[in-house]
Amino acid sequence: MEAKFTTGSTMRHVVVMTVTASAGLLSLFLVDALNLFYISMLGVTELAAAIGFAGTIQFFMISVSIGLLIAGTATISRAIGAGESKRARELAGSSIVTAFLMMSALAAVLWIYREDALRLLGAKDEALEQASFFLAIALPSVPLIGIGMSCSGTLRAMGEAQQAMYVTLGGGAIAAVLDPILIFALDLGLTGAAIALALTRLGIAAIGLWLLIVRHKMVARPSLPIWLRDIRPLAQIAGPAMATQLSTPFGNAYLTTIVADFGDDAVAGWAVIGRMTALAFGGIFALAGAVGPIIGQNYGAKIWPRIAMTYRDALIFAAIYVVVAWAALAALTPFIIDGFGLVGAGAEIVSTFMTYAAGAFVFTGALFTSNAAFNNLGRPLWSTLFNWSRDAGVIPLLALALGGSLGVAGAIWIQALAGVIVGTVAVIVGWRCVRKIASRDLPPAIAASVDVPAFASGRIAPNLAPAVLDTPDDQSRPQPLASADKNR
Repeated sequence: MEAKFTTGSTMRHVVVMTVTASAGLLSLFLVDALNLFYISMLGVTELAAAIGFAGTIQFFMISVSIGLLIAGTATISRAIGAGESKRARELAGSSIVTAFLMMSALAAVLWIYREDALRLLGAKDEALEQASFFLAIALPSVPLIGIGMSCSGTLRAMGEAQQAMYVTLGGGAIAAVLDPILIFALDLGLTGAAIALALTRLGIAAIGLWLLIVRHKMVARPSLPIWLRDIRPLAQIAGPAMATQLSTPFGNAYLTTIVADFGDDAVAGWAVIGRMTALAFGGIFALAGAVGPIIGQNYGAKIWPRIAMTYRDALIFAAIYVVVAWAALAALTPFIIDGFGLVGAGAEIVSTFMTYAAGAFVFTGALFTSNAAFNNLGRPLWSTLFNWSRDAGVIPLLALALGGSLGVAGAIWIQALAGVIVGTVAVIVGWRCVRKIASRDLPPAIAASVDVPAFASGRIAPNLAPAVLDTPDDQSRPQPLASADKNR
């Protein structure tokens, strides 16, 4: 089994992995948007509200599945990098079983208490009844999305970026076909939307399993002893990763309460920002999951300099991506405001974000890149710490300190400033972490003098060359994968 990320340009790996990951992610964003759009076309406000409430519940489930994906990707990519093919296949099987069991348990609990959960979100009357009905059909398919996401993560760990993209793109294509047929042609309305969602998840799981089991023969037959052995390393990353993913909904909910004080126009503008953020910065949201396998393979192969190279290149890519997306948003601002019919506070909020505050996503990209490093270098709790410090710490503190002094766009500026503060600290800590890794196994006196940028780019400083090259017995030096992989 080839560890594709241990050779070649790290920047190319970062670009390919992020672009393919974001393409799959955007397909899911578009499907969700189309689903809501189709239901809205029925002209029944309660149905659209029901989709919104149900979507909030399902967003929680997706966040959990992403945490499980990150854990599987990190552990499997390390095994591949170390040339341990049999171990990688066993971990792939264990991660799928874990995702299925975890998502099944959560889905069962939410199915039983779905009405209570919807009431906590503010659903009532007809919207509550319709949302509960939608979830009754959709929740049993949640374990399937866990399987599909786990398969996609394993494909990324293998370096099969395009095939990982096909898993989610395939699901998007299924939904694009089934939604209008079931909702309109068969006149099933909300029921049709729920059935289409369940069938889409079945398609995602089927595509993922076919690619892994049939095409790559990557999944070892799960057994209880192997699963019990693997559950610990998976849980050590999955727990913090799931907690990390759940911080963003918390921060957004807090900011929404601030925006709501300025009326319905402001809330409408805030909703538009949410959709524009997902579409414009999908690559940034995909960055942590995309970069993780690159870091993981090189960590497993003990090619320490390439970890620093990957971290550096991911930061550069994120900055360029954000600048381009920011320029596009700024240029499209008047068209978006007019297209969504925004006025007053809503127009002001959107204009402020797209013209000025969107640039702060450079620091969000830095935070997500650092999260990838922490998750794959054995420090997943650091990711949790930084994300929750932003969403449950810095954002509320800034809101209390600044109060209403920032006006209608206050939530926008608070979110941007919190991103700058936490992103800056995270990238400093992340760089110190990869710098330490890059100089691992070198004598202390030499490690202290490492020129990290040169070392990270593969050019060992001249004064280090003799010391490094004259240690032929250094057992930490990566061995050729062909000789290390005895299970191929």
